[in-house]
Amino acid sequence: MVDVGGKIATARSATAEGFIRVQWATLEAIANGENPKGDVLAAARLAGIMAAKRTGELIPLCHPLPIESVNVQFNFPQLDAKKGEVVDIHIRATATITGKTGVEMEALTAVSFAALTIFDMCKAIDKTMLIHGIRVIAKTGGKSGDFVAGKFVAPKLKAPATRSSPRRRKT
Repeated sequence: MVDVGGKIATARSATAEGFIRVQWATLEAIANGENPKGDVLAAARLAGIMAAKRTGELIPLCHPLPIESVNVQFNFPQLDAKKGEVVDIHIRATATITGKTGVEMEALTAVSFAALTIFDMCKAIDKTMLIHGIRVIAKTGGKSGDFVAGKFVAPKLKAPATRSSPRRRKT
């Protein structure tokens, strides 16, 4: 671990974002509360917050930090447009602390675990999900100062083809 003993504790924050690409029908099930496993976004929010608090246990050599706050938010397209396409659910997490080291890893961990929870809760209805674009988009405090990332542009992908029957293997 890096020695932070000589550093002065300062107010710090970090915001991370990521995306999970889902089928339109999956988004409808999430938004309408029709997922068989329950409230997907509530579970994902809770998973993100819990993971951020345990980042020091999950990431080797990462300092365990007394997190002051973690906020996990989700944004997605309105349900009245673009039926039948794949869409991205945008996940954003902000972590804050007064400490000797930054909270970028906590924000990234919150986004990652929120995305993984959405994947886990929806895998029975959507096998095509894609987690992508996880990154730090802003940070404040510390010796290196403030940082704000440029705009992320998600790659354009076609909706996966669906099959009505399983593929047979050649032997």
